[in-house]
Amino acid sequence: MNHNSGNIGDFGMDTISLAGPLEAKLKAVREAGFTQIMLAARDLVGHPDGMEAAVAAVRASGLRVTGFQVLRDFEGLSGHLHAYKIDIAKSMLAMCHALDCRLLLVCSSTSVHASGDTQALVKDLRKLAMLAIPMNIKVAYEALSWGRTVNEFPQAWDLVCQADMPNLGLGLDSFHLFATNTPLDELEMLDPQKIFLVQLADFMWLDIKSVQERIDTARHFRVFPGEGVHSEALAALVARLHALGYRGDYSFEVFNDDYQQMPLPTVARRAWRSAQWLGEDVLRRSVPLPNQIRLKR
Repeated sequence: MNHNSGNIGDFGMDTISLAGPLEAKLKAVREAGFTQIMLAARDLVGHPDGMEAAVAAVRASGLRVTGFQVLRDFEGLSGHLHAYKIDIAKSMLAMCHALDCRLLLVCSSTSVHASGDTQALVKDLRKLAMLAIPMNIKVAYEALSWGRTVNEFPQAWDLVCQADMPNLGLGLDSFHLFATNTPLDELEMLDPQKIFLVQLADFMWLDIKSVQERIDTARHFRVFPGEGVHSEALAALVARLHALGYRGDYSFEVFNDDYQQMPLPTVARRAWRSAQWLGEDVLRRSVPLPNQIRLKR
């Protein structure tokens, strides 16, 4: 059975949507039809048999590692805090390298101790990219919608452009984009070669009333693309990125407490339905919305 018909090979899952041990997650993702998986540091360090066993399990699965996450609150610190974060970054890069993974995800700082000075932020991102070069790792910088200084992707893009490193690019997460209502027209200024990763998720309500609700929704209530109320916006986003020339990976970044209580194959199948919808319907331009697909069945 050829699972990779159309553009479906461009879509992958993230271990954060699944409960249970790493091996079980890898098996469920592979059996659902995916060829790639996004990993988190805790997948490695939390393995009962240690990091080497986790790396071996990933290699044995045959799944390609989309990326490794997530370095938080890195940029804009000074003194001992900066030194501490450089140390953490080196550790994250080493784990990423051990996986033969070519991409580290970094999200914009939320730290009250971080400077908002543009030059300081640029300098730190450039330094991080320098650390990653010898390991052949790209760094994707993503704007968290509750980031202290950088909370929308145009701001993240501005820093990436100023840092001007070949292995530093942008990470886009649809959740944060919709949460801040950033106009999709802003995508037009991006260089598709410098978009290193696109993470996709939907959620169940249209308006988010506070920053705290935004954080809670992001961490507990996301759903797979096509399962929430933003299907049309997600379809538009993916179509827009494709038209722009983006041909990189899409990863489903779905934090959901309910999915953590469901059998792994069930959750992985839900993700696979999303991949089929986006890969076959959206990217091939027929674009029925998922609820209409379900009605036809």
